[in-house]
Amino acid sequence: ELIQIFRNRSVLITSFVMPVAISAFFIYQHELFAQVGSLGYIAAIVMFTVSAFGLYSSAVTTLASRRQNLFLKRLRSTAAGDASILTGLVLPVTVIAMIQIAVIMTVLGVVTGMPDNMGLLIIAVLATIAMMIGLGLATAGLTNSPEHAQVTTLPVTLGVIAVASWVGITGTEELTLLKRLLPGGSATELVTNAWNGGVPLGDSLLLLAPTAAWVIVAVTLA
Repeated sequence: ELIQIFRNRSVLITSFVMPVAISAFFIYQHELFAQVGSLGYIAAIVMFTVSAFGLYSSAVTTLASRRQNLFLKRLRSTAAGDASILTGLVLPVTVIAMIQIAVIMTVLGVVTGMPDNMGLLIIAVLATIAMMIGLGLATAGLTNSPEHAQVTTLPVTLGVIAVASWVGITGTEELTLLKRLLPGGSATELVTNAWNGGVPLGDSLLLLAPTAAWVIVAVTLA
């Protein structure tokens, strides 16, 4: 699967070029975006850029492609279980996304200063990745081909980035419940708290609940 990613030009651009280019722009203009939102907002938008374009979209495209060419059907005729098959197909793009997020956030930390709570930030990233994988599995069930994936992934990709921008810039003082329940809202607030600090740890950990709920819903739909 990892070899196939590097052979597929469209997936390669989606997984590597776009997330890195967008993240580099946010880091380069960090002073401007810190004034609009905060450094935590930059970390959140970078995380969702990578996880939406690099992980979610690539996972849906991969699964749709393997189903279209009957590769999934052939795998299911072997001794491998469904969980093993899905893990093998999704693991490469997941690892790539995690490495990208780690590198990009490290660069952001070097440029702007390290986050207030690194442990909480790691938890937020892992929860977000789990949510995006779940959404990817659910979307793949509605996707007929890699070309169709360009359409089916668009609402979630743009939606989570829009929610991250909305929450990161405006905060959750108003419309708190709505912002936290939308996919990506509570994760954005969690990343912001982890990077900026100033929020009790217990209050921040409660934000994991909506993200976990989205994981459960997405896996159930898949």
